[in-house]
Amino acid sequence: MKLSQWAKENSISYNTAHSWFKKGQLPVESKQLPTGTILVYPDKPVNGQNDTTKVVLYARVSSHDQKDDLQRQLQRLKDYASAKGYVVTEEVTEIASGLNSNRPKLNKLLSNNEVNTIIVEHRDRLTRFGFELIQSTLSSNNRNILVINETEQDMDLFQDFIDVVTSMCARIYGKRSAKNKANKALKAMEE
Repeated sequence: MKLSQWAKENSISYNTAHSWFKKGQLPVESKQLPTGTILVYPDKPVNGQNDTTKVVLYARVSSHDQKDDLQRQLQRLKDYASAKGYVVTEEVTEIASGLNSNRPKLNKLLSNNEVNTIIVEHRDRLTRFGFELIQSTLSSNNRNILVINETEQDMDLFQDFIDVVTSMCARIYGKRSAKNKANKALKAMEE
């Protein structure tokens, strides 16, 4: 298959895949024809590539009552990785809001330079905002994020607006609530 088709199937930009080809970092066997076309053989992993490539599955849900959904999400990720021939080195699950940028497991995963590929089910499972920034930062270090379900909803812009308002309200009311609690504690100490 052509490199462009392989990149699309693996949710990688063509430029990133082409860069990997030039550097000899594609996880599958490939060759360039005299015409310039790059062919990729997805069924043939590069020898020794699986020894050095760390592929991590990342699944996240927002609340504890969605724990069953977390396991189903992780199973879908395992099925995808198995079907594509990836050797998974770690599975990371997290119960936290997608609006929360201070998630210890995700931050540890993103800062680990040994992890080459992170596989997620949907973009919003990784983060609600800034997905493209995270993706470009990782790709500059020859790392990537594979999103197995790239379907866009018609209401994405509307949903983004709701997420922004929700995030702002949580910060405003969260701070106000903390301030009220501190004032009540001080008042109780005075009495």
